[in-house]
Amino acid sequence: MSYSHPRVGYRLTLSDKLIGALLRPDIWILVVLAVIVLALMMKRRRLALWTGSVTLALLVALAVLPFGNLLLQPIERTYPARPQPDRVDGIIVLVGSGNVRSSAYWGQMQLNEGGDRFTAALALARNFPQARVLFAGGSGALRDLSGAATSEAEMAEQCFRDPGITPERLLLEARSRNTAENARLSLALAAPAPGETWVLVTSAFHMPRAMRSFETAGWPGLVPWPVDYRTSSFTDGIGWNLTRNLAAIREQIGQLAYRLSGR
Repeated sequence: MSYSHPRVGYRLTLSDKLIGALLRPDIWILVVLAVIVLALMMKRRRLALWTGSVTLALLVALAVLPFGNLLLQPIERTYPARPQPDRVDGIIVLVGSGNVRSSAYWGQMQLNEGGDRFTAALALARNFPQARVLFAGGSGALRDLSGAATSEAEMAEQCFRDPGITPERLLLEARSRNTAENARLSLALAAPAPGETWVLVTSAFHMPRAMRSFETAGWPGLVPWPVDYRTSSFTDGIGWNLTRNLAAIREQIGQLAYRLSGR
């Protein structure tokens, strides 16, 4: 009989989160600023000037030019928008569409820019009234590793029940902290029967990574339903939008990390 210490999963998740944090572009901006400050303290003004100038030029280019469109659009085109399944037995909605702490504070669901995941899932639930609705996701924040006071799944329950989704149709998975755990824990909770058709709802840029994780977990016949498209034409993307472009780089890194880890 094998025994797994309850802290092992915690340590692995902490390691994953720390590695993920180090891969974030905004973290590296802070690292570069630290290098500049250290160079000035050591009176290496030429190094500080060179590092600062190169970083400033890259940040301006990254903020003005639509690198986010160039990086995200090939990902968003992986699966067609609005597929037409003949039947739907279940709808899976992935975490990432609400602000958990703000929702808990105000006592009502506060949607973020990924709120299309909720609205699309509600539309599907109305079109397929017999389908079960599974919301997957706890808190993925590093500060909540020891347990979140409120998960997005708990807030989602009220959000789905207000429009009339009955409790019998709802499945809430509130323990997962990343996409791979979404897939594994959702499969155990839903236990789809052979021949059932389940639809996966998440942001278009996140869909390839999500589908890979769900297929790896063993989900059969999953239909991708991408929403929350972030890109448009190249010229539409020209302007000041550093945050979006940094997010696009982060997602590309996330796609690579999941492919390399086989999740």
